[in-house]
Amino acid sequence: MNKLLILLSLIASQAACLMQATAPQKAVPTPTPALYETRTKGAPDGIGKWYQGREITFVMGFAGADWLERPERSSEEQPDRVVKEMNLKPTDVVADVGAGTGYFAFRFARAVPQGKVYAVDLQPEMLNLIETRKREFKAENVIGVQSTEQDARLPANAVDVVFMADVYHEFAYPFEMMQSILKALKPGGRIIQIEYRGEDPNVPIKPLHKMTVKQVRKEQEFVGLKFVEVKNFLPQQHFIVLEKPRS
Repeated sequence: MNKLLILLSLIASQAACLMQATAPQKAVPTPTPALYETRTKGAPDGIGKWYQGREITFVMGFAGADWLERPERSSEEQPDRVVKEMNLKPTDVVADVGAGTGYFAFRFARAVPQGKVYAVDLQPEMLNLIETRKREFKAENVIGVQSTEQDARLPANAVDVVFMADVYHEFAYPFEMMQSILKALKPGGRIIQIEYRGEDPNVPIKPLHKMTVKQVRKEQEFVGLKFVEVKNFLPQQHFIVLEKPRS
């Protein structure tokens, strides 16, 4: 009898071990990598915060508004050619994110007489200036929008084209900001991103205020945008076209 009890005990123990070995193992969750990295040492004009391997720079304040309206900007950045290359329809809804003084926004307003232009800026002083100029230009289809650092505050699925000129590299929260912009874009909507050429050391702009096409693609494809093309007609800048997928 004792031998039988010992045998049954051994069989039960082996069965328990087999059940433990064959039971599905609970997956160990993979830690989500942090979107941003902070470091104590960075460039003098950086904020000490990195995204996708790029240090973010400070936002140009309202004190720099005159620089946005400098006379030589027309030859350096060719705003009328930029508008032409955007192929806007008269009924398009355009969002100028980081509109500043409205340098581009009021040109868009003329190009979309049956549409509208959202002039988006973080700084209320810039938006006050846009309101003043809106009355001067009688541009009733320009609508000022004060964004936050993480949200463009645009209506969902309402925008045909988002325009960002020399501003994306200043976003303190680029991932969150681009997610809000994606929500605002219609399926198939375009983003036009203009950046000083980071590949060219002869472009006389501080390094953190320039971006390479490779870096732009890395960051924008990361948030779900589709790269379309680069147009190389500007003297110092990239004209980069991106698209929100239709599905």
